[in-house]
Amino acid sequence: MIRNLLLISFLLISLQSFSQVGQSKKPKMNFYFNPSLNVGYNLGNSIKDNQNKDSYDYQQNIAPYLPNKYMYGISAIGGYQFLPNFAIGTGLKYSYIDPNFHLMYWMIQPKVIFNPGDEAFFIDLTYGRQFNKSVVSNADFWSLKAGIQVSYSKRLSQEGGLFLEGAQLGNTGAVFIGISYGITIFSNKNYTVEGID
Repeated sequence: MIRNLLLISFLLISLQSFSQVGQSKKPKMNFYFNPSLNVGYNLGNSIKDNQNKDSYDYQQNIAPYLPNKYMYGISAIGGYQFLPNFAIGTGLKYSYIDPNFHLMYWMIQPKVIFNPGDEAFFIDLTYGRQFNKSVVSNADFWSLKAGIQVSYSKRLSQEGGLFLEGAQLGNTGAVFIGISYGITIFSNKNYTVEGID
């Protein structure tokens, strides 16, 4: 009885293994480069008419007010997708929050990719640290972005998403919600249907 069960199990496993020979592996982008634009709305919306925006204390690096209602940014991330559902990248981001807040960040960005390929859904978790001098000089941020990549050609996808970003600007904090649009250029030409020969 046990011998028959083992024989049947072996045959089923063998059939399953041989039947998967024709199936392809999950695709990976390999190396990728992702420039993107974003705009966000300050959920705190905290600049009030009675606040004095010129009363910045340069000695203590304290901004007495939170930034404007809107934030605009541009970023460029380069990375590598070494697993079908996981990639990691690093890059730069410029963020304009207020006439006095021109911030340049160095970022690190792990990316989780669901259904990789033509219409991949992704979640990015990004950490950025300011490296330039501005009204503040020790700002950092955390961001969570969810979106979709839509294939455009054999080495290019368009990307859109929604993000939630928390920024620490000296002794002042802000939380932004917004949208992002970019493109992703990748090295594996067979990542999408357009590249399969």
